[in-house]
Amino acid sequence: QVDLVESGGGLAPPGGSLRLSCAASGLQVGFNVMGWYRQAPRKQRELVATITPGGTTVYADSVKGRFTISRENAKHTAYLQMDSLKPEDTAVYYCYSRRTLAPVEDYWGQGTQVTVSS
Repeated sequence: QVDLVESGGGLAPPGGSLRLSCAASGLQVGFNVMGWYRQAPRKQRELVATITPGGTTVYADSVKGRFTISRENAKHTAYLQMDSLKPEDTAVYYCYSRRTLAPVEDYWGQGTQVTVSS
């Protein structure tokens, strides 16, 4: 019912920046929590950041102070600004959306590769 389209991944040098976008479409997507998980090779998928429709944010300890999640509710789009990138940030980043209206459902984007390397 919800389609998530990610963009903005790519290659950045250590200390550089990238901005990920995730556009949501579907019924009543403005009520959804939005965020990103990431998965590095041979690693468990982990939460990066989430944001509620009201703007409350949660960050993984590993990205606090470096990443900023935001959303434009009128555009049904979430953004992840990634600054001071480190090689260990290299992973596939998956946009995530959780419906808060019943029935509660989780949705996932197709994933976008972020590579931090010189």
